[in-house]
Parts: sequence; C-alpha cells; structure tokens
Amino acid sequence: MNEYNINDEYGYENYDYLDEVIQKTLDTEQVEHALFSIVFVGNEEIQEINKLYRGLDKVTDVISFALEDNPDDFCMDTRVLGDIYVCIPRMKEQANTYGHSEKRELSFLVVHGLLHLLGYDHMVKEEEEVMFALQDKILESVGIIS
Repeated sequence: MNEYNINDEYGYENYDYLDEVIQKTLDTEQVEHALFSIVFVGNEEIQEINKLYRGLDKVTDVISFALEDNPDDFCMDTRVLGDIYVCIPRMKEQANTYGHSEKRELSFLVVHGLLHLLGYDHMVKEEEEVMFALQDKILESVGIIS
C-alpha cells in the first residue's frame, strides 16, 4: 500500500481531487509500497529551498527531492520516494498565465514532481517528450484537461 501526506503549510486547502491524481500516477507506474510527502509552500520558502539546494536564487513552481537516488535510503519492502514542494502562489500565477484552472495546474505540478521521484527527468529533449506525454496521459485519464 502506498502512503503519502500533504502538508499544507501555505493554507491552500482546496486539493481533495489530488488523491485520484496521485493514485492514477502510482497505478500507471505500477508503484506499490511507497512513501512520500507533498508540501505546499509560499514564494519565500520555495526560493530559499531553490537557492539552498539548487543554487538558484529565484522562485520556482515545484521541486522534488528523490531519495531513491541514494541506494542507502531503501527501507525493507517500502520505497521511500522523497518529498515534493509545490509553490502555491506560483501555481496560481501559472494557471492564470496558461489559461488553466488551478485544479489542472496543481495536478500537473504534483504529477510532475511525483514522476521526478520515480526517476523521470527532462534534461534532454527525448526524456522531456516521454515525461510530458506521460503527464498528459495521466491527467487526461482522470478528466483533468484545462
């Protein structure tokens, strides 16, 4: 059984639909017995995290910390995937910029972050195409289009 928690440090509170999005992502990737967390933060927190861990002193939308990158972090039969930080103000801004609903943008960022925890990346064009096609497939399968 997969376990995750959502820590709403920002106070967004409108994310009940994420359970279905997360479960669909885990089912699509055939993930069982995994543990991870999602943290909603504001601009200042995400900028500090981005500066500290990526050397980029700017606000970003989502940052994932994949623990499976370190083989010493395996815990018996449970996959300890890591943490996903989502910047709620940036999510809202991007939803407006792209003409998406907040539901669609937050779902996209959570799927994106979770796929990073599962080993996907988009550093080269081919990887990006695979990852973004999978994100679209997952979102469409749960009826989140715009």
